[in-house]
Amino acid sequence: MAPTQPLPRFPWHPGRLVRARFRRWLQARLTPRDVMLLTQRNVYILPTRPGLMLAATLLVLLVASINYQLNLGYLLTFLLAGSALVGMHLCHGTLRGLSLQLLPVEPGFQGATTMLSVDLVSTRKRVRHGIGMRLLDGDHWVWSDVPSQGRATVHVAFTPQQRGLVAIPALTAETRFPLGTFRVWTVWRPASRVLVYPAPEQRPPPLPDGQPLAGDAAHVQARPASGDFDGVRAYQRGDPLKLVVWKKWAKADELVSRDTQQSQRHQLWLDLAQTGLPLEPALSRLCAWVLLADRQGLDFGLRLGPQEIRPGSGPAHRRRCLEALARYGVTAE
Repeated sequence: MAPTQPLPRFPWHPGRLVRARFRRWLQARLTPRDVMLLTQRNVYILPTRPGLMLAATLLVLLVASINYQLNLGYLLTFLLAGSALVGMHLCHGTLRGLSLQLLPVEPGFQGATTMLSVDLVSTRKRVRHGIGMRLLDGDHWVWSDVPSQGRATVHVAFTPQQRGLVAIPALTAETRFPLGTFRVWTVWRPASRVLVYPAPEQRPPPLPDGQPLAGDAAHVQARPASGDFDGVRAYQRGDPLKLVVWKKWAKADELVSRDTQQSQRHQLWLDLAQTGLPLEPALSRLCAWVLLADRQGLDFGLRLGPQEIRPGSGPAHRRRCLEALARYGVTAE
C-alpha cells in the first residue's frame, strides 16, 4: 500500500487574506498626501489584549463587590476603571494633533534598501511618548518620542523590487502609551514616488572599447580587456587623483597617470544594443558600467535605442545616465 501523501499547505491563511483585503480597501479610501495632520477623523483606537483582560477583571470585581457588598471592592473597581479611561484619553491624544511630513527621498537601486525620512511635528506643550512607525505591510517598528513644540525624525526602510518611478508604500503610526491597554493608530499613504535605478550587475565584464573619433582612427590604440587605458605617463605633481593608475602602483610600486591626450582620441559609448542581453539584464549591465566608468573618471556616453546622452563625466552626468536607465521602457502611470 502506497504511503499517504501529506496534504498540501497553502501559503495563505483565511485571517491573513481578510486582513489583506481590508488593507487594500482602506488604502483605496485614503487620499495620497506628503503631509498629514492627525485628527479624530483619521486616528483609530481599539483595546489591546491586556486592555480586554483588564475589562474582564473589572467586570469580575464589580460582580463580586455587588454580591458581597464590598465598599472597598467598589472603590478598587471604579479607581481602576477611571485610570483606564484616563489612559484611553491620553493614548488617543498622543497621536491626535501630530503632523506627519515626508522628507524628499533620494533615488536608490532596485533590490537595495531605500530610506524614508519622516518628520513628526508637534505644536503642543507636552512631550509625546512611545510613537512607532513602520510600513503597513512590514514588521519592523521604529520608535521615537516627540519633544514639546518640536519635531523628531524617524527613518523607515523599504526595498523596491522594480525600477522606474515607484510609489512609496503606505505607512502606519501607532502608540500604546501610557498603560498599553489601548492601541491608537493611523494609516498614511504618501503621494511622492521614488526613482529606482536598475540593480547593477554583480560581476560585469570589462568596459567596451572606445570608438575612434572622426578623422583620427589611425591614432587610436585599442584598449585591453582589463578596461584600463594603454597610454600612461610618469606621475607629475598636481595630477588629479582620478588619473592615477592605482592598480599599477599596487602591482609594480610605480606611480603613473593616464595620458589624457591619448584617451581623448576615442569616445567610450555604452550601448544597449551591443550587450546582446534581454532588456532587464542589459540595463543592469549598463548600470554597472556607468558606475565603473564614473569611478575611473572616464568620459562616457549612453545609447538607449533612439535616446542618446553625449559623453561627459561627473556626478551630474552619472545621475542623468542612471535616471535614463531607470525610466527606459517604463510606462508612466
